Amino acid sequence: MTDALSWQREIWDQYPEIYSREVDKRFAPVVEGVTGRAALRPGLSVLDLGTGTGSVALRAAALVAPGGHVFGVDISRKMLAAAQGRAKAANLTNVTFREGGGEAIPVGDDAVDVLLASLSVMYMADRAAAAREIARVLRPGGRFVAAVWAGPEHCDIVRFQQTAGRYAPPPVPGVGPGALADPKLFLAQLEDAGIQSSVETDDVEFEFDSFASAWDILARVTTSGLDPEKQQEAKAAVLAMMWPHGDGPRRLRNRTQFIVGRLAG
Repeated sequence: MTDALSWQREIWDQYPEIYSREVDKRFAPVVEGVTGRAALRPGLSVLDLGTGTGSVALRAAALVAPGGHVFGVDISRKMLAAAQGRAKAANLTNVTFREGGGEAIPVGDDAVDVLLASLSVMYMADRAAAAREIARVLRPGGRFVAAVWAGPEHCDIVRFQQTAGRYAPPPVPGVGPGALADPKLFLAQLEDAGIQSSVETDDVEFEFDSFASAWDILARVTTSGLDPEKQQEAKAAVLAMMWPHGDGPRRLRNRTQFIVGRLAG
């Protein structure tokens, strides 16, 4: 798991600028889907697991004020720095960012009323451990809301990234986009930890001006270590699959699965 964590930290450390410029605005409907399902209100304590550049944490911080607080947790220090910058620019004083991951969440037992995880659980190598940690930090009756992508047949981003990923696979299997296309095992792991949950779905679309734009946003970082010939093979494979009629603007359809649960108590 250490190898997987180091690999992911190195990847995510390269992403803050891309997220801030291109990804956050596209994923806004997912952020609203997560925070809306959490029924946030003033005074609640919230943890955003895998906060990235802080989109969910900042939205939650506004919703739980006054009197509430949000902890944003991420494995990437550079993502956390971007999130802290956004919080400062928005004059939000009720959000704190901490380095950490799902397998060892850096807060105490029974610490939060709500735990949110937007597009982060599918990157965790030990999801059984993450389920236990989520249950540990939630107060009795606390809520859990996560967003994960469906499979490539319903998610063009997953199809795009899995196709490119065949040329630059992660060091451990079972992580990445589409890893929770079938969420049943994770739901069982949550149940074992004391969290009863169900799945809701929503379809969203993300627009890209061209293949080059999509590649830069979705695959450039993860394939940057490939030699030029292999990178061109990866690009050609994705282009042939996703742009069969030639380059140009493209809407990528993505089905989001929202896992909504509550800890017993």
